Amino acid sequence: MEHKVDQLPQWEVFLQVKSGSPFEHQGSVHASDKNMALQNARDIYTRRSEGRSLWVVPTDCIAATTPDMEQEFFDPAADKIYRTPNFYKMPQGTKNL
Repeated sequence: MEHKVDQLPQWEVFLQVKSGSPFEHQGSVHASDKNMALQNARDIYTRRSEGRSLWVVPTDCIAATTPDMEQEFFDPAADKIYRTPNFYKMPQGTKNL
């Protein structure tokens, strides 16, 4: 994705609410570099001390599937039985599996 000439590059913002919790996407900001992106993200997404940690990632660095790739990427591959544990036989006397 290219940014418009009159705008700074776009960065995606991920916030961790508390230590150990997953980072969740919050939105995006425009900034010239990572320090400015962090500052803008802090100003916009953590005004009320909501977060513990922020990640910013240039939007151009994120790879994503498109709707026309859905069949190829998310096919459950039902014809590949080795992907499911259905054919394993539980040995008698096995506990705590």
